[in-house]
Amino acid sequence: MDDLMETTEPDSTTINNGVVDEPEPIEEDVDPKPEAEEGPEDDDEARSEATFSFKVENFSQLSDSALSPHCIIRNLPWKIMIMQRQNQNQERSGKSLGYFLQCNGESESGAWSCNANAELRMINQKDGTKFKRNIFHLFYSKENDWGFSHYMSWNDVLDPEKGFIKDDTVIFEVKVNADAPHGVSWDSKKHTGYVGLKNQGATCYMNSLLQVLYFTNLLRKAVYKMPTESDDSQKSVGLALQRVFHELQFLDKPVGTKKLTKSFGWETLDSFMQHDVQEFLRVLLDKLEIKMKTTCVEGTIPRLFEGKMMSYIKCKNVDYKSTMSESFYDIQLNIKGKKSILESFHDYIQTETLDGDNKYDAGTFGLQDAEKGIIFEKFPPILHLHLMRFQYDPITDSSVKFNDRCEFSEVLDLSKFLQDPSGDTEEYKYRLHAVLVHSGDNHGGHYVVFINPLGDGSWCKFDDDVVSKCTKKEAIEQNFGGDSEDTTAVRHCTNAYMLVYIQQTRLDEILGKVGEEDIPEALSSRLQEEKKLEAIRRKEKNEAYLYMTVKIVLEDSFYGHQGNDLFDPETVPSIEYRVKKASTCKEFMNMLAEEFRCRVDRIRPWPLTIRNNQTMRPTLAEMDDGERSMTEVSDNLQPWFVFLEMCPADLPSISLPIFDKDQDVVLFFKYYCPRTKKVLYMGHQYLPITTKLSSILPKLCQKANLPPPPQSKLILWEEIKPNMLEKIEDVDQPLEHILEELMDGDIIVYQLDPPADADYELPTARDYFRDLFYKVEVNFCDKNLPNDPGFNLQLSQRINYDQLAKKVADQLETEPDLLQFFKSQSYRDGPGQALRCNFEGTLKDIIQYFRPKQVKRVYYQRLQISISELENKKQFKCLWISSNLKEEKELVLYPNRNSNVGDLFVEALRSGQLDLPETGGTKKLRLLEIISNKIFTICGEEISLDVLLSAQGGATKSFRLEEIPADELILGEGEILVPVAHFSKEVYTTFGSPFLIKVKTGDTVESIRRRIQERISVSDKEWEKYRLAVVLNMKPLYFEENENKHLDIKDFRGVPQYGSSSAGRPWIGLEHANKANKRSRYSYTEKAIKIYN
Repeated sequence: MDDLMETTEPDSTTINNGVVDEPEPIEEDVDPKPEAEEGPEDDDEARSEATFSFKVENFSQLSDSALSPHCIIRNLPWKIMIMQRQNQNQERSGKSLGYFLQCNGESESGAWSCNANAELRMINQKDGTKFKRNIFHLFYSKENDWGFSHYMSWNDVLDPEKGFIKDDTVIFEVKVNADAPHGVSWDSKKHTGYVGLKNQGATCYMNSLLQVLYFTNLLRKAVYKMPTESDDSQKSVGLALQRVFHELQFLDKPVGTKKLTKSFGWETLDSFMQHDVQEFLRVLLDKLEIKMKTTCVEGTIPRLFEGKMMSYIKCKNVDYKSTMSESFYDIQLNIKGKKSILESFHDYIQTETLDGDNKYDAGTFGLQDAEKGIIFEKFPPILHLHLMRFQYDPITDSSVKFNDRCEFSEVLDLSKFLQDPSGDTEEYKYRLHAVLVHSGDNHGGHYVVFINPLGDGSWCKFDDDVVSKCTKKEAIEQNFGGDSEDTTAVRHCTNAYMLVYIQQTRLDEILGKVGEEDIPEALSSRLQEEKKLEAIRRKEKNEAYLYMTVKIVLEDSFYGHQGNDLFDPETVPSIEYRVKKASTCKEFMNMLAEEFRCRVDRIRPWPLTIRNNQTMRPTLAEMDDGERSMTEVSDNLQPWFVFLEMCPADLPSISLPIFDKDQDVVLFFKYYCPRTKKVLYMGHQYLPITTKLSSILPKLCQKANLPPPPQSKLILWEEIKPNMLEKIEDVDQPLEHILEELMDGDIIVYQLDPPADADYELPTARDYFRDLFYKVEVNFCDKNLPNDPGFNLQLSQRINYDQLAKKVADQLETEPDLLQFFKSQSYRDGPGQALRCNFEGTLKDIIQYFRPKQVKRVYYQRLQISISELENKKQFKCLWISSNLKEEKELVLYPNRNSNVGDLFVEALRSGQLDLPETGGTKKLRLLEIISNKIFTICGEEISLDVLLSAQGGATKSFRLEEIPADELILGEGEILVPVAHFSKEVYTTFGSPFLIKVKTGDTVESIRRRIQERISVSDKEWEKYRLAVVLNMKPLYFEENENKHLDIKDFRGVPQYGSSSAGRPWIGLEHANKANKRSRYSYTEKAIKIYN
């Protein structure tokens, strides 16, 4: 049937609801030689695999689609879909058989998905053989069917000689293997006894790892016993892990990890970064080990996970051996080109021969042929193996993933890798407990873990929130990687990246049952109490729509307020009450009376209403009908601000006076003092609307401790809205005539009429409130200090540039013309365009693009020359390094505009910022371009600074100024300058300050070594730890191999001038440890993972 196997690609169809024939399903496989692995089907509807058939009668008459009866797999209905398809391309002509597998086709939900592979078969009714094509697909609502539009030519199906049709009947069969679905009611606890973890971002590997740690039962018992009684419930990593473990053990639904990652101190961005699993595991175990110190479980982590290995160098011809023992908590195995992890282990302990020019210095024995290697002294009870599928590629400056096939067995015998494999051989056998799997490439993907919880060979797949039973083949063989023979079962990019093995002799101890008796009572009680509180909060949240928030403001809050209205709603202290919306006014008043322990007639609520002019003032509440609901009274406001008027506490017998809403008005009074520029609250009064203000002036004077009129001449203002105060000219008129639109809650501001000769900055209340209207708080930050919190100043938006500069200069104790200001960028927080010193606008123009509640920020920098002089010059930032290469500092130089590098040297020498020796120096400078701690070019004196500045920027590039050493001033024939850079382990991890070294014809490796050692002033003892290499195209050739070789300077090409390419030019690398122990600011690697708490 080779002619039938034409190339065809699987696809989907939009026909989901055609006319469906209803033939009887075939229950038995017609193949006389059934496949061994299929066996009888399980009746369990949660099963992962099933085979079902579909007999289509009157096949030649089929004009529409035909759907089979459903077969339940993973609790979802699966159907075979058959249809006739018309070919419309040049490769095929005529009609074809369309053959599809449909999943959950009648569901209206859009949130479900199910990954599955299947064989779409057609039975040959002559010989019982099966023609089949394979599919692999993620079924979901928009692609709920998958198969082949051109499964086979229609004529071939109808041809009796082919054997697929008999009595006008064709038999179709599908074998489906499906993962547990997501987004539908899959009960992991019911089907497996275990629950999953919710995925909160790019942390699937974390979920996999947490499941592995949870099923390390001996560790789980120790975690439960960590003392966390006094720990902060938000910040304690130990408590958060106890909580996750407890919920995994006792809940029936997926468990969340947000509290755990919050306890790590992670911000949102951190939890979405795909950190390295080995690094995360190491940091988490370190945290647990520290938490367990001085407790009953101290030492649990090293007892379970710590092994010992020995590094050695053994001389071949003399009796001399150097060894060093060190601990390990996991092993990284190279899988590239390795058939199995046993080969990876052999590669790990492979010896390296030290001979020829690379002989080992054996002290008194001199240089000797030797073997260098590693051997294991002891493996831990729990062995974590990291398969190195992700590795850094310096050529592409990125991580790449190796999908090579690497097999691993269920039982691993490690005796041959031990130094002394004595005793019971069973001790060296390890049983596979978990397989952590990644699907995807180096840019991302999906993580799952297969775990053998009881160590009995019964495997489960943990895919975030979904847990399902699986076969040993799915857990082990299908995760070897590479191109599997069973291509439908696993994709090429799906493979194991971490394995967990447990020592067979300790399997029962490590995987022993964890019961409630293993959980301290104090911990159980705390977690149960947390659950109760969470249930209460959930109930409150669910019932929130039934309640309203009432914020009670007392008159005490009005005193001291210096702004508009009676208080600032953002900062005013208030008392919050949660009140049922359906409760009555009478019930509300009784509640307030009970709260404040007074009679109802001694309190009166005044709702605070926002007027049309955006002021907030007290108004009379319609409380006459005590049966009105709170929703009606409050006009459904949320929250409802209320000023609660109360009788003085020292007069317990009196009640509040009756207020006639038609004839009375409540007014509030403020007193302004121009001498102190302060506003004082003076209380409120009920007044008949016919009252003349002149009649209450004596009382107002008394409240402000002023002599009574006419000794005190008062000015009165009505506060209408911000920056609008209307002067009250005639105080002998009734209130209803004096005040515009007389309303409850109106505010009158009064003051003494200032003398004509008074020298007040703000002589009237109108001046005060106008100044207040334009006042703004501005945050000033130094642009040269990252994350500078700066300082705040209250300033008027009407001040000009000179006034602004003086205010800031006074704060910084400097001169105004030694400051330069920068607007804040509108699209992100950071300094933007510089302000010129002749800026003609006001502060309002500088901060005009900030949103109302956004922090108004202006950046500044201190100058060494006046701002006017600076604006006629160019600013150039570079580094300066001392002649001994020990001290480095940043310089800010101000050469004239249109300057070149030579002019920059003149300006640098003139500035006095260079730490040049008084005698012995050359006073000649050079400028180097440095990228990633390596010297790339020398900038010639004729290069324009505009060219350099246009190219400046980025985290890895800078320019460095230095004095030229005397022996490098003039290079003779056969002499060149070669860049030297420090690196640690790999040539792309450069660090420190690079430098130039002179290389000349006739130099040997040894002479260059001495010259470099002298240049960087390193002691002989320390110098022994340095290795020198010539680096070309990021590949090092180490000097030790040719110690006495003469170097040909033609091998080097020196340092190019700025603008030329440095590609293909070798440089000298110094490999040694980075003792600064700081992450390079020019790091190409991923952000390090940290658990902060």
